[in-house]
Amino acid sequence: MKKIKVYITVMAVSVLALTSCKSKTTPLLGKSSIEDVIEAMTLEEKVALVVGTGLKFGDSIDKNSPFPIPNQPVPGSLAAKSKVYVSGAVGRTLEIPRLGVNTIEMVDGPAGVSFMSRSTAYPIGTALSSSWDVDLVHKIGECMGNETLEYGLDILLAPAINIHRNPLTGRNFEYFSEDPLLSGKMGAALVNGIQSQGAGTSLKHFVANNQETNRIEVDAIISERALREIYLKGFEIAIKESNPWTLMASYNSVNGNLATENYDLLTKVAREDWGYEGIIMSDWEAGKDPVKQMKTGLNLLMPGPYQDTVLLQAVKDKKLDEKVLDENISWILKGAMKVQKFKDYKYSNKPNLEENASIARSAAAQGMVLLKNENQALPLLDKGQNLALFGNGSYETIVGGSGSGFVMRAGPTVHIIEGLKNQNFNVSKSLEDTYTAYISENTPPTGMIDMTRGRKKRAPEMLLDEKLIQTMANESDLAIITIARISGETADRSIEGNFKLTEVELSNINNVSQAFHAKGKKVVVVLNIGGVIETASWKDLPDSILIAWQPGQEAGNSIADVLSGNVNPSGKLTASFPMKYEDEPSANNFPGTPADNPKHVIYEEGIYVGYRYYNTFGVETSYPFGFGLSYTNFSFGDLSLSSTEFKDELEASITVTNEGELSGKEVVQLYVSAPTGNLEKPVQELKAFAKTKNLAPKESQTITFKIDISSLTSFDAEESAWIAEAGQYIVKIGVSSEDIKAEKSFNLGKDRVVQKVNRALIPQVKINELSAKQ
Repeated sequence: MKKIKVYITVMAVSVLALTSCKSKTTPLLGKSSIEDVIEAMTLEEKVALVVGTGLKFGDSIDKNSPFPIPNQPVPGSLAAKSKVYVSGAVGRTLEIPRLGVNTIEMVDGPAGVSFMSRSTAYPIGTALSSSWDVDLVHKIGECMGNETLEYGLDILLAPAINIHRNPLTGRNFEYFSEDPLLSGKMGAALVNGIQSQGAGTSLKHFVANNQETNRIEVDAIISERALREIYLKGFEIAIKESNPWTLMASYNSVNGNLATENYDLLTKVAREDWGYEGIIMSDWEAGKDPVKQMKTGLNLLMPGPYQDTVLLQAVKDKKLDEKVLDENISWILKGAMKVQKFKDYKYSNKPNLEENASIARSAAAQGMVLLKNENQALPLLDKGQNLALFGNGSYETIVGGSGSGFVMRAGPTVHIIEGLKNQNFNVSKSLEDTYTAYISENTPPTGMIDMTRGRKKRAPEMLLDEKLIQTMANESDLAIITIARISGETADRSIEGNFKLTEVELSNINNVSQAFHAKGKKVVVVLNIGGVIETASWKDLPDSILIAWQPGQEAGNSIADVLSGNVNPSGKLTASFPMKYEDEPSANNFPGTPADNPKHVIYEEGIYVGYRYYNTFGVETSYPFGFGLSYTNFSFGDLSLSSTEFKDELEASITVTNEGELSGKEVVQLYVSAPTGNLEKPVQELKAFAKTKNLAPKESQTITFKIDISSLTSFDAEESAWIAEAGQYIVKIGVSSEDIKAEKSFNLGKDRVVQKVNRALIPQVKINELSAKQ
């Protein structure tokens, strides 16, 4: 009898406990603490939340696609039950309605909202940065953010701010510059613009994704100093000045560890040294070990969903502490609370496409770089001239690169010929008919997948016969030759036929120039390109050379704006143009060893990337970093410094005057030469820049820069510190890295340790780094 009483008592306590548990209010994200929300999750929900839900594009696309779509969730799984809000999203996080946890939907960038049939194709990253105008880039960010938001998407996978280490890199068109300061400032401007609209960003690819050749397996071996000063610096600037919602770890390894499994990179550098507070996620399918990724500080594995079973088993086997999952989830939930779905925003599905296209057109023109302009060939003030348009790109202009950075849109692209016609120029109809027929007959068929990724197969350049050229020289007043290039994700460019012009292209430029010059007529070359090409062997032939880049959907209108003089070109190069490829400091070790399928690439050039190398070692360039002409001329007054002794900061001021007859803008570049102490230094480094307003003839503007102590530092790997060494510093104001207009010096009285950081990312092999002391 006694045993029965005890049993009843225990049962009564259990029932009371169960009743208490059932009556407890379920926590909701935003109304309860993040800790309470995480505690209420099941283990299955936790592992599913740190892994994307797979590539689910919506029922309509799934049913109609003849191609199998990878990364599909298992039917009945949590990932499979996650709702698809926007079919254009390329990835999303798990939704847990009972806890108020919303999904985060992501879409490809960075030249616009990719995979949306009604989105704007903006100028490529290199074109935007060539404007040297952070306000303009911020405005483009606002446009991109507007489209991301109003289409119901949450994060635009942009910007990409890797360094232009080598001109052959396939994705250089997405990136901003060979210089980390310019890259960081442009990246921050774009992030701030996008996020001002309530959409998020993803700063990528973290870090050293400087080649496409075997990008998944290659190990980038880089010294601590080169990493900190060149390859990490742009990310540091962008993170500290814009706080992007997410940071995307790249495919490659860095000094022996995959970027997505690299504790030094993700935790020591991003979290501890920089104080980053957003979501750190993987590039799509990056990494090998989900458990290691969780432990090293990767919060979100994209696109998923297959890693959840591995993580679930690891927790059960005590190989992964559940607290590690909880910490990663907390970052994801903080991000989820930022998106507009969480705030019940009513998406219009109607972004300002007309206004955005107009801003894209203006931005493209502002980023175009005039390399040469002799005999007043440009601008084309007389619209009554008869123009002969040569080159396939005049009729099929390339608006952007290929791969995930390609913007698929339903609307028409404005090609160069159409842009000129829109401004009432007379364009040779017979030449147009010849090219149109040739392109139609010689363009190979392209599959659907390649089309959606911008990898349309193109007709080879047409070899111009002497009779056709002579006829055009007789009938036309001026020749425009377009040289077009495209590159993109998964492949790097070749030297022959891509970096260099083809024999056909060289022949056409030579023969057209000779024929038109014989008649006293001028020739203009338009470079419709995504990155650096060889120019030294042919640049003397035409009268003018304009880099139009890949200008986005308004390409033809933007190019016509500059050719006609409606817009005075003010773009400047953000990467050096070498005399030949072999002059590149990374030429001997790109893309790594073995060359056909590199497993590692040693960055032997160290800190001497781009102009840092050319200026320091006295190597001639075809066109230097920062170079670009205008239709007007500018003069510079005396440079003034607020002090000749540096304390905490000083100001540098200079007055710029438009001496010409046309309104225009000038880019003012501030370089600093540092004393050589224990650390060797490049001859000079870009430390600030500004673009004037549109100056009327004879109008002046005074530009003032602030130079703080961080601008004087170099990274000392032995001390793991940023150090400003004592001595004389020279402030230089230039219009390129090789054209300095004014300079003055100041003194730093003693060495200063400005910032100590974690010892991290130590190379495991010896690097025979380039040195100016050798």
